[in-house]
Amino acid sequence: MYAVQFIQDMAVVMIVAGLVTVLFHRFNQPVVLGYILAGFLIGPHMPIFPVIQEEDTIRTLADIGIIFLIFSLGMQFSVRTLRQVGATAVIASVLEFSFMLAAGFTIGRLLGWSTMDSLFLGAMLSITSTTIIIKTLSDMNLMKAPFAQRIFGIQIIEDSLGMTLIAVLTGLAVTGAVHLSDGAVAIGRIVIFVTMVLVLGFVIVPWLIRYVARFRNDEMLLITVLGLCFGVTFIAVNLGHSMVLGAFLIGTIVGETREIVKIKVLTEPIRDMFSAVFFVTIGMLIQPGLLAAYATPILIIAAVAIAGKIFIFTLGTFLAGNDARTSLRIGTIMIPVGELSFIIATVGMALGVVSEFLYPIAVSVAAITIPLTPYLARHSDAIIRGIERITPRRLSETLHVYHLWVTRLSERSSSLGMRLARKWILQMFLNVIMISGIFLIAAYLVRATPDWIPQLPFDEEIVRTIYWLTAGIIALPFYVATIRKIRAIGMLVGEISAANVPTGPRKTSSENMIANAVLIAGIILLAVVTLALSSAFLPPWNLLVLMVIIVVFIAWLSWRHLILIYSRIQGVLYETLEEDTQSMVRDNRHADLSVMLSRAELERIRIEKTSPAAGMLLNETQLRTRSGASAVAIERSDQSIVNPGPEEELLPGDIVLLIGTSKQINLARKLLLGEEDNTGE
Repeated sequence: MYAVQFIQDMAVVMIVAGLVTVLFHRFNQPVVLGYILAGFLIGPHMPIFPVIQEEDTIRTLADIGIIFLIFSLGMQFSVRTLRQVGATAVIASVLEFSFMLAAGFTIGRLLGWSTMDSLFLGAMLSITSTTIIIKTLSDMNLMKAPFAQRIFGIQIIEDSLGMTLIAVLTGLAVTGAVHLSDGAVAIGRIVIFVTMVLVLGFVIVPWLIRYVARFRNDEMLLITVLGLCFGVTFIAVNLGHSMVLGAFLIGTIVGETREIVKIKVLTEPIRDMFSAVFFVTIGMLIQPGLLAAYATPILIIAAVAIAGKIFIFTLGTFLAGNDARTSLRIGTIMIPVGELSFIIATVGMALGVVSEFLYPIAVSVAAITIPLTPYLARHSDAIIRGIERITPRRLSETLHVYHLWVTRLSERSSSLGMRLARKWILQMFLNVIMISGIFLIAAYLVRATPDWIPQLPFDEEIVRTIYWLTAGIIALPFYVATIRKIRAIGMLVGEISAANVPTGPRKTSSENMIANAVLIAGIILLAVVTLALSSAFLPPWNLLVLMVIIVVFIAWLSWRHLILIYSRIQGVLYETLEEDTQSMVRDNRHADLSVMLSRAELERIRIEKTSPAAGMLLNETQLRTRSGASAVAIERSDQSIVNPGPEEELLPGDIVLLIGTSKQINLARKLLLGEEDNTGE
């Protein structure tokens, strides 16, 4: 009976969705609005003909629709783009999040609501619906537009802030107090999860999909991609994160594979089906009786949400350096309240700290903002032109001057030392996150080992010791890479600090002393972080000391191999993320050897302490891949190395003999020394 009822409900949903699609396309109206209207008409709250009976099952299918929509967004997004829109994403999302949180809380208090109702209202208004925006941009064929990439970056930051806020509100509801540590822990967990998924995903997934694609079987490729999609989403939910975050991350990873065009063709029909169910479900949640009872609060909240989001998103993106037109266009699209807001309201109701009317009000506000989004997006150009006509000329000139100032400021390049320091610090940060993730996984296994993992037949102390040692050994490549970066920063700090000291033994001694002090301090800090991460499963102190000695001995014994392992991981990431690199490799492979030799040049360059390549292996520099030039010899004070191997380390004072064309040599100089390309090309 249940199966028959479910089939009936699905038939109704899909038939109505199909009719709506044809009808709204015929009259050139947003299809999303039609889906919501259809859901309202067939939903359980419609007194005329409530057709749908298995509402919970339909909502489950709607969740699948959310996963596919977010997965599709991830495939459209590029990690390289995030680096370009990073400032816009952070400034706009943080500003909007803070402003709408405060605005919602203030409205709730003015309406006479309780503190918790007001706080949860602010939280719901602070999040913008990712799925609605994706659907709107997709229907308008704007997914590749530059301003759309900025919107995607904003959504990533905003969803992360939303998940952090859920953790804080949960702690507040349970304990009655706000603990900053809850927010810090939530942010830390999200950062660790995102970094580990991206790093491991970019290393493993492209290889896996490339292997499956060799069989030239569409079914096999589709099932593999769906398995990855739901697998990573399940891991995210199981670790306490949003399924939205998991689906987006795996979509981003799959989007960087060479087979992405084929994958999009295979997954789009499934996405369209389940996304239609999702939008119909939103319409089913609308309650006509509640709309009448709370009409005034709903209209006030919706008006504040629409006006506030348009204003604050426009302001935030403009302050980040975007021009006024781009900022206004982003502001007019980023208004819908959606799925994550529903989750926040559900959390409050499940914990019993908010009133029953809050969830239906959230759905009603969403029902107002969602249909408005496609109309504002379609007429954004007309809205912008109208605003430009009424804007005073002096204000327009001031805004234009500000935009030019921010653009020029961002184009100014900092000193070579600062660029190197930022690069090394970022690499150390990522390494520490990977180390943190490894030890947190070990802590999870110690606390709650899954049934499919055999239980170790030892007492608790021995089990903790085995897990700690295993985690330490697995993390060794990241430890070694971090220590090498600390040493490089120490050398840089030493040279900068001793810049005014006369050349001679005293200057060398000062540089070495400062460099060693930085190295020792960094190693101590790394040890403290490790102890803090593994505090939940630390072995007894006598065994811990023994385990540390074993790990250090393994590191000393296999130092070069650990560097090579890390370099290979780094190389795979470069190959996956750097599209220009791949084209360069293909160009180099197919180049005519005789032409290359006829144009080849030899040049000697000296590696200084401040050189980006100082302390790196040749393999780490990606010299051949990224420039096309080759290192044929290295001259050192005590030896000459002919045809150096990929594991050869570049030391300060080395003179490297390069061979390649003039352009390749210039690229190599920029790569190894940080000098700008002076070819003029």
